Amino acid sequence: MPKIIVSVSNDLSTDQRLKKVCETLQKSGFEIVLVGRKLPNSMALVRSYQTIRINNFFNKGFLFYAEFNLRLFFKLMKLNGDILLSNDLDTLLPNYIVSKLNTNKLVYDSHEIFTEVPELNNRPFVKRFWLKLEQRLLPRLTFMYTVNSQLAHYFSNKYHIPVDIVLNVPNRIDQIHSDQSFVDKVKAGKKMLIIQGRGLNIDRGLEESVLMMKYLDGCILYIIGDGDVISKIRKMIKDQELQDKVILLPTMNYDELIKYTSIADLGLTLDKPTCLNYEWSLPNKLFDYIQCRVPILASNRKLVSEIVLKHDIGMVVNSFDPEYLSTQVSHIFANEKLSQQWRANLEKIAPNYTWENQEKKLVQIFTS
Repeated sequence: MPKIIVSVSNDLSTDQRLKKVCETLQKSGFEIVLVGRKLPNSMALVRSYQTIRINNFFNKGFLFYAEFNLRLFFKLMKLNGDILLSNDLDTLLPNYIVSKLNTNKLVYDSHEIFTEVPELNNRPFVKRFWLKLEQRLLPRLTFMYTVNSQLAHYFSNKYHIPVDIVLNVPNRIDQIHSDQSFVDKVKAGKKMLIIQGRGLNIDRGLEESVLMMKYLDGCILYIIGDGDVISKIRKMIKDQELQDKVILLPTMNYDELIKYTSIADLGLTLDKPTCLNYEWSLPNKLFDYIQCRVPILASNRKLVSEIVLKHDIGMVVNSFDPEYLSTQVSHIFANEKLSQQWRANLEKIAPNYTWENQEKKLVQIFTS
């Protein structure tokens, strides 16, 4: 049985794409070992394949990446897999070196343009380092895939390599039964808006969404997840006295998250086009909303707006002004016929955006 060593620099318990990839490859006859990072607040992990969590002394900045990559290199050498699957640029160097030393097949999954993350905008030296690494390694890759057509086109054109596409979509959800007592407790008789995500970071429209709630009555906003703006959001909720209108919940396991998402009346995805990653992203939450048949309020970004408008499953907005956003939300909730039409369309298209439709493409990459 061929062994695949899968590596990523983040917390294994919250990465749904990796979970699906590993389960699919295991089901297809591969032995899977998943290597990731352990954090102080990491949730317990129970998987049907081996998992290894690297405990770093440093947890951020250059020293974190240097330490993690060094530890990952020795871990990969020791595990001796037949195939190495590197996830994102911050794990590629040790995977590439080990693949050359041990003549392993190397597969690279790029979830985004790593050098375009907004956290690097004001760090030119660090950004230049990652860009140089990308420029040196990507042209040498034989097997690479990414999360959407726009990113595939970008990498393929820039580095003249073939790039496959495996969408980051959830497993098919046909129906979710929510206990009425849970619905009553969460919604309290109000219209429910939701923002969910593992990366609740800058330029995701979180601040504007919170301020929007000042102008909305009979509504409640749930923000579920973690990221670098959560402390700012928590302070904003307190300063604006919005504790009864905005509820912050920490990262939770996927099944628990979907219980909340499935009862929402409107799902928000309001990333700003401040970098190529956000402009070209297809965020996980978009497809979770689709699977849960939740109408969508989206910012006007290329791929997201194409899906929302093509299938008529929500509204696309061109401004992040909180008062303007509240007006659009009020319009949506006042027009029940519109919401019903969106939900009917969501019911039609949900089967198209499922992981089950991506599995065959994924397996072909590893068996070719």
